[in-house]
Amino acid sequence: MHGDRKGTRAHRPYPVVAGMEVADAKEELRRAIRAHRAERSPRLRDEAAKALADVLATVPAVRDADVVATYVSRPTEPGTHVLLEQLAARGTRVLLPVLGAGLARDWAWYAGPDDLLERAPGRPPEPSGPALGAEAITKADVVVAPALAVDDRGVRLGQGGGWYDRLLKMRRPGVPVVALVFPEEVYDSAEQPLPAAEHDVPVHVVVTPEGWQELPAPALEG
Repeated sequence: MHGDRKGTRAHRPYPVVAGMEVADAKEELRRAIRAHRAERSPRLRDEAAKALADVLATVPAVRDADVVATYVSRPTEPGTHVLLEQLAARGTRVLLPVLGAGLARDWAWYAGPDDLLERAPGRPPEPSGPALGAEAITKADVVVAPALAVDDRGVRLGQGGGWYDRLLKMRRPGVPVVALVFPEEVYDSAEQPLPAAEHDVPVHVVVTPEGWQELPAPALEG
């Protein structure tokens, strides 16, 4: 793990039992991790958001990118608001997800925190600019993706909609995927492997407030 922050020993939910179907195992893990995230105080979330932005600034793929595709975090997720401000301040262009026509998922350019609006109840804030089409991800030099957990094989547990897995397959060849999680959400696949399906797209780097780790990520690629 790159970075000089001390490792954290914390509760790591793992309600997966032998013989579980992949879809069932994923849902059990999602419920457990979301419940655990909800226990984190606003102060700790703010501290984590600042630390995540600092760590991401040291990841070469993010540091050297002209265009970063990322997301606006929900309240209990690893925070991206500090990251967005830092990227914009250094002149990096940022693509953010928006809800397009007919509930299609889309992208738009980030134009500052005051431009982010909650367009629908329960949805994260979105830029007000024009939707660019799903293929706009091909402009990105790196994708910073949300995750509920990542294991050391590069397996990512997403929110369950499958949108990121579909979009990640549209990125340019060689563009790395970076996942943001809390320290206890990085799993050892030898002891607690995350359930994975054939359509799951692996991640290449996992970032926590304590540092970042490059992952092999070949197992599910392609």
